[in-house]
Amino acid sequence: MRFYPDNFYHIYNRGINQQQIFFQQRNYEFFVSKIVSEIKPTCEIIAYCLMPNHFHLLIYVNAKSIGLNEIQNQQVLTRKLGTLQSSYTQAINKQENRTGSLFQQKCKAKIIENSINTCFHYIHQNPLKAKLVTKLEEWEYSSFKNYFNNNDRICSLSLARELIGLENNPHQFYKESNSLIEDVYLQKII
Repeated sequence: MRFYPDNFYHIYNRGINQQQIFFQQRNYEFFVSKIVSEIKPTCEIIAYCLMPNHFHLLIYVNAKSIGLNEIQNQQVLTRKLGTLQSSYTQAINKQENRTGSLFQQKCKAKIIENSINTCFHYIHQNPLKAKLVTKLEEWEYSSFKNYFNNNDRICSLSLARELIGLENNPHQFYKESNSLIEDVYLQKII
């Protein structure tokens, strides 16, 4: 996976054969803590959503994301994504008394050029479209609540607002987030 500065990327991966990757609430919390410790230092996190069998990240790549590791000659962000998945898999294998890979072999990373808002809202709408919840705010494991409650622990809220033109008003954000996304646009993102 190769990343280039000053670009948005939709990163996603799922369990092998679409198997479950999150088994308990603490698994979601552990994965979020790994996003904060591994991914956040290397790029700007714009949005995320963790689903029972897959995850999504929308990131903005900057210079620290692509600094090469001289020993392994890999990009920092690529290496950190591998570390995130590997360490999470090890923890789940121990917890669930299982062996082997949990995720598909490689994360997917699509550059997002013209449809950043669509991708942003698509990521948040995943639990709603999967019928896991009836309202966006009911899903605990996405950045939707971070934006609605103005909590920037994980996401770079001010940068996201600046770069993709999000409203700072929680009620306007809520209204925009609940608008429908046409399926034709989703084909460019997923």
